[in-house]
Amino acid sequence: MTADLSRYDDWLALLRQVAADDPDLLVVWVGGSAATGGWDEWSDLDVELLCTPGTTSQVHDRVVGAARERLDVDHVWQLPLATWPDGRQSFVNHQRRPGALAEPTRAVDLHFADLSDAHRVVDVRRHGRPVVLHDPDGQVALRPDDQATIDAACAQAVDQARQRRATAEWLVNRAVARGQLPEATDLYLRFGLGTVVRLLRVRHCPWRHDFGLRYLHTDLPPAEAARVDTLLPGAAPLGELSPACFAWMDELLASYDD
Repeated sequence: MTADLSRYDDWLALLRQVAADDPDLLVVWVGGSAATGGWDEWSDLDVELLCTPGTTSQVHDRVVGAARERLDVDHVWQLPLATWPDGRQSFVNHQRRPGALAEPTRAVDLHFADLSDAHRVVDVRRHGRPVVLHDPDGQVALRPDDQATIDAACAQAVDQARQRRATAEWLVNRAVARGQLPEATDLYLRFGLGTVVRLLRVRHCPWRHDFGLRYLHTDLPPAEAARVDTLLPGAAPLGELSPACFAWMDELLASYDD
């Protein structure tokens, strides 16, 4: 089903116009949940903007400036310049408190990058089918990421999980035993449940092996996604969740030995 982007019509028009007027803004498309599925009234608009190499910062300032001038922008969160080696990113908010969910979300995530194969090639399994707004030279290419690269990353993830297994359980359980619950929760999510989810992703959706807990119920079989839910912090005391989580990790690691 095609996502209904109508509440962002002003943005779609602005992006098309600034792209037509700016010679350094070469490609613009909408991704995120509009492309992958799950679009709803709380979704922001995820926009990829590819620029003439070396001009991303200037294009960023022109686009954000145009939005401030022409649209009802409340505030902008600009990520530090060092966040992306070849780009910029800003979140443009039209509501003072979008997290109150008092009305449908109006927020736009703008990611600017140099035009390159790394950015213009889209694996639809990983990112969904982009909604292209501006691509006069046909730069956007839809094709799977390199399989050998995916296989190598997944193999490394499994190997690291196996090497880290004993240390991970010790870190979590030591924090639990000491009563350091904030630390224990952080370690449990990173080295316990997070690792289990990555092992599940390697099996079921290797092209998204590094997506963590995002899109969990979309990417995993229902029974396994539901099992992850039972191991989330708060479902039971961490002292009970930890052994169940690491037992599942052992099952998964053993299955990769087959």
